[in-house]
Amino acid sequence: METTTHGYASDKDALLKRLRRAEGQVRGVARMVDEDAYCIDILTQVSAATKALETVALQLLEDHLAHCVAEAAEQGGPVAQDKLSEASAAIARLVRS
Repeated sequence: METTTHGYASDKDALLKRLRRAEGQVRGVARMVDEDAYCIDILTQVSAATKALETVALQLLEDHLAHCVAEAAEQGGPVAQDKLSEASAAIARLVRS
């Protein structure tokens, strides 16, 4: 059985910590809506949660480029092109969101 080491492996603990923080922020937003909090206060918390998730996404993208894409580029051929296309599509999704 072959195991794959993902590019984010060295950052896993930090990523999980950020994700837990974002999860708490989203729960806080839900609580604020449930408690009829002021709209601007809710929007401020939504912005903070969004920023936290964007930070995770950018770190994952950076790790993917440095690990998976770089490794595929060394191999060359169709694998490299597939990884570059995959990374490009991921960047496009992040920019659109």
